Amino acid sequence: MPTGLTRLSAIEYENIVYGKMTPAMAADYLRNGSIIMRNFADSLKEMYTAPDLTARLTDFFLTATPGASSQSISKKIRNWISGKNRPSNRDDIFRIAFALQLSEQQLNYLLCLCTEYCIQYRDNREIILVWFLRNGYSYQDAIQFYFTLPPIRELNLARTKRTSHLTHELQAEFQVIYTLDDLKNCYIKNLNNFGAMHLRAYYYFEKFLNQLIHPTPCWESDTESDYSLEAVMNIYLSMNVPSGRKRTDYSVVQKLLKQNWPNTTSIKNIRNHKEDIPRKLLLLLYVVTENEISDPDAYRELDEDYTPLEERVEYHWWTLNAILDDCGMAPLDPRNAADWLILYAISCNAEESMSERLEQVIAYVFDT
Repeated sequence: MPTGLTRLSAIEYENIVYGKMTPAMAADYLRNGSIIMRNFADSLKEMYTAPDLTARLTDFFLTATPGASSQSISKKIRNWISGKNRPSNRDDIFRIAFALQLSEQQLNYLLCLCTEYCIQYRDNREIILVWFLRNGYSYQDAIQFYFTLPPIRELNLARTKRTSHLTHELQAEFQVIYTLDDLKNCYIKNLNNFGAMHLRAYYYFEKFLNQLIHPTPCWESDTESDYSLEAVMNIYLSMNVPSGRKRTDYSVVQKLLKQNWPNTTSIKNIRNHKEDIPRKLLLLLYVVTENEISDPDAYRELDEDYTPLEERVEYHWWTLNAILDDCGMAPLDPRNAADWLILYAISCNAEESMSERLEQVIAYVFDT
């Protein structure tokens, strides 16, 4: 079993790998709420234990967002604290971190828990907010300073392949800045390196998607027709998830699985760099392609029948987490319903297909 898992996450990991669940059993496990899912409200209360949590956040948000309805803000924060929902807006999570004087690591944890991405050190706004948080300044100071800075320039998409290194370089460079003057100079020096789109995720997205659009010919044929995006969606990515926006009659797990599930329009928009890449889509593409982003004909001992299941799962676990980390995304979390399902899919024997295993569970979850 991978190291570093919490006790509850380790339990879920072992349930999947050693529980010998059929797809129907896995679907029942999800539908019955057997997973102790990670909760934003509980996590926040562990980080800030004083009794004035609700009042502190409410006062801060009223000050930080002048003109906003006090009734609306109060309701929003009560819903967060009660566990009714959680923030999905990254700015709100940054405000929470400043309001409660959280650490950079705690901020990163909350961003990973609530959004698609961890702290984005290549995002010019986020790197400024993180620097001010790290050095004990106020949120208002950070915003005022940010608006004195020049706008970023468009990043050349041809540099996609090195953006993961660029992100780490920026993070390291801004960590050794200690004065506002040096911060401004460092920011201006890196204007060409900032960018809002997560280009490293596009790199993997394009690699995976091309495997589906341009399939490898079967052994009795020299050629294979290319697939349209509509065909890719229908054949590989729909996975028995109902189409349409209606979710009123869905269970919590069904809503979580359906959220951000791709469709042909979203795939086209992502391919044209009009939308960012949802983490769930990257995980889905990994499973559907069986991680064939290099040479599909290359020999992998992992595919042999004699390779133990535990070794096979750990390989995919570490590989997927390496890709997610490279893209600035949260690692796999067995206490997340969608991640639990992905982990179940990769826990297959050599003769099984990850995608078929995934599709079967989803069919049971939605009773299709």
